[in-house]
This record gives sequence, C-alpha cells and structure tokens, in this order.
Amino acid sequence: MSEPTWRKPVGMIAILTLITGWVVLIASFSAEIGSLHWALQAIIYLVAGVIWIAPLKPLLRWMELGQWKA
Repeated sequence: MSEPTWRKPVGMIAILTLITGWVVLIASFSAEIGSLHWALQAIIYLVAGVIWIAPLKPLLRWMELGQWKA
C-alpha cells in the first residue's frame, strides 16, 4: 500500500475550487442565458455542464502519479 501524499488533499481542494469557480462564472451569465430560446439554453447548459471535466484528467493524473503528462 502506498503512503499518502500531500497531492491528494491539494488536488481535492483544486477540484472543489475549479467547480466553485465554474459555477460562479456560469451563474453570472444566467440572466443573459435565461433570455435566450429554451433550446439554446439547453445547449449552453449542456456544454457548460460537461466542459469543466476537461481539466480533471491531468489533475487526477498528478494526484495519483505526481506528473502532469503520461
């Protein structure tokens, strides 16, 4: 069993910070998005709900292996 490192708690805080920042950013545009057609709103929120996942892969790799690239 590997010994715990400082990377996991720091990575967890980074993930929570990323999610919080993304939510605040998207919510700050809610009035503008809310004035759009419902189909366009759905597309915007679908993309916004998925795109925040992209930075997680290198962050999770760093948390596990201590390196950014494979």
